[in-house]
Amino acid sequence: MVLPRSQAPELSVPTVGGAQWTLSEQSPENFTLVVVYRGLHCPICKMQLRDLERKLDAFAERGVNVVAVSTDSEDKATQSKQDWGLDKLTLGYGLSIETAREWGLFISTGIKQEPAEFSEPGLFLIRPGGEVYFVSVQSMPFARPPLDDVLSALDFVLKNDYPARGELAA
Repeated sequence: MVLPRSQAPELSVPTVGGAQWTLSEQSPENFTLVVVYRGLHCPICKMQLRDLERKLDAFAERGVNVVAVSTDSEDKATQSKQDWGLDKLTLGYGLSIETAREWGLFISTGIKQEPAEFSEPGLFLIRPGGEVYFVSVQSMPFARPPLDDVLSALDFVLKNDYPARGELAA
């Protein structure tokens, strides 16, 4: 389990286009938003990432850098970026199951057209320096935090210097 106010586990993935994205090398004004999606096989991920693409400027206005990552292969991530029209979104691939577990993500075995194993979705806000601020993980593809709610929450957090909550283990 990844707790707010703790140091985020290391995260480094290749991205569609050839660059390596590494969390510890990020220097956002306020936060890095890490969106973990299930992969090319997931129609809900397609909707979420398209919405995220449309809202990238709104996140940037709030000093938030954004990346989306999955356990997909380079070919599948490239297809997602092309087929889903993700022109601006940084799309990482090759997230290992081990790293997904370190981040507290749920892991599923594939059914139908799904990969043999993959991570379920998660959303993380990370402060500069790597401190976890916000964590939302799902065991199913459904009921993800709406990005408009995340943007509204960021407005409140930044205006009120609101501290990270949930820092005590269950």
